Amino acid sequence: MSDALRIADDQGFDLVEIAPSADPPVCKIMDYGKFKYEQAMKAKQARKHQTKVEIKEIKFRPKIDKHDYETKKRHVIRFLDAGAKVKVTIMFRGREMAHPELGLNILERVAEELGDTAIIETQPKLEGRNMHMLLAPTKKVEPKHKAEDEAAEEVETDVPVDEVEPAEEAAPEPAEE
Repeated sequence: MSDALRIADDQGFDLVEIAPSADPPVCKIMDYGKFKYEQAMKAKQARKHQTKVEIKEIKFRPKIDKHDYETKKRHVIRFLDAGAKVKVTIMFRGREMAHPELGLNILERVAEELGDTAIIETQPKLEGRNMHMLLAPTKKVEPKHKAEDEAAEEVETDVPVDEVEPAEEAAPEPAEE
C-alpha cells in the first residue's frame, strides 16, 4: 500500500481505493479531481437529455354544451400536440352522481374523436365524485435528416464518368486594342 502511495505521489496522481473488501484491496492510480469532474459532466448531460412528461388536466361536466365541449377538446388536442399527457376529468355534483353513464359517454366521445392523435393510457374510472381518463400522444414518425435525404438523391442521379461527353474548349477572344 505504501509503495502504491509513493508511486502515485511521484506521478502526481491520487491513489483511489476501488474495492476495499477484496483481499488484497484493489486501488487505482488516477487524477481524482478530473474523475469527479467527468462524472459530474456525465450526470449533467444525462439530465439535459432527459425528457420530462407533463400531465395537463381538462375538466368537463356531465351537462356540457356543444360549443364548450369543442373548445375543451381543442385544448386537449393542443396539449397532446405539445407532447403532454392529458388527464380528462368529469366532475359530478349533487344529483349528477346518479347518472355516471353521462360522464362515461363524454369520455368515450373524447377518446373516439381523438383516436388518431391520442391513445388511452388509463381507461375511464370513477373515483368519488370524479371520473378520470388519461390520454397520451401517439408516437410521431420523425422524418430523416434533410442532409441524408439530399445525399441519397444525389447518389441516385449520378451518371458514370464514361457516359459524359467532354465540353468543347472555347477559343480565347482576341483582346481589343
